[in-house]
Amino acid sequence: MKKVLSILVIVLAFSFSANAQDKMMKQPVKKIALEQTTGEFTQKSITVSEGTYVFDVANNNVGKDVGLVLVKKGKDASKPENHIQTAYVTAAVKNNTVGHSKETKLEKGEYVYFCPLNPTPQYSLIVE
Repeated sequence: MKKVLSILVIVLAFSFSANAQDKMMKQPVKKIALEQTTGEFTQKSITVSEGTYVFDVANNNVGKDVGLVLVKKGKDASKPENHIQTAYVTAAVKNNTVGHSKETKLEKGEYVYFCPLNPTPQYSLIVE
């Protein structure tokens, strides 16, 4: 009985330690809220700290589906292989709804974002 109890205590201690380490290492996921109107994003420039983000993209009466493309500044944004695909919304954002991206880790640097479905200019995202 003592042996079984000792093993159980060791297993529980290891499990608790592993879970505590996972929680300490995993940074919280933050949100970046973007809104599109016809032909533009209402946020022209964004500055955030390094971390993991989910992009919320609101379609404010554009009248057609919208999306989001994020590219490291200096890369050719017209080439899909340069897109940060986790930043894509998981489905095209219908009129007057909000869509979401997957979790996207942003490292220090400059990025551009735009929407090819609701053709917008490229806007600046700076990660400090």
